[in-house]
Amino acid sequence: MHRRRFLNNAGTAALALLAGCASAEPGYTISLQQLQQALAERFPRSYPLAGLLDLELQTPRLTLLPESNRLNAVLDLAATGPLLAQRHGGLFDVDFGLRYEPTDRSIRAHQLHVNALRVDGLRPQAAALLQRYGQQLADQSLREVVLHRLRDKDLASVHALGLQPEAISVTPRGLLLRFGARPLP
Repeated sequence: MHRRRFLNNAGTAALALLAGCASAEPGYTISLQQLQQALAERFPRSYPLAGLLDLELQTPRLTLLPESNRLNAVLDLAATGPLLAQRHGGLFDVDFGLRYEPTDRSIRAHQLHVNALRVDGLRPQAAALLQRYGQQLADQSLREVVLHRLRDKDLASVHALGLQPEAISVTPRGLLLRFGARPLP
């Protein structure tokens, strides 16, 4: 009887601890600003396309898409290479889902969808080549990009309660990482 009461009280205390003051849902919130800062450390990035074009992608500008539980990233780009007489600017627009990677406690982009890939001033054959490689470029440049990495101290109390990250939701305030029971060894 005492054990059951202790476990109920511990569970209630854990949920209160996880909920925090600002959110009614238990979890850990990661703000859009935190995501932007993490990405700024990983960009710009350069990608060659079939030896004909070289694209340099700048730091993504993220938008939260809570209605679809995804994020949108818009990246400015610069294109150079043998198909171009001069450097051209452009835009790369993708949406993506999220997944948690327990081995390094990271939240990563996955399930990318290209909305637009545009390079200003391209000749038609170069534009067609670029469109053909759009999804491949998205997979190379953003797939599995680490958007946030949890620190040991972020998860210490959660692990002590036998919980682990379980689901990620995109909310108007940022990402909400929810926790569930950790499997017994």
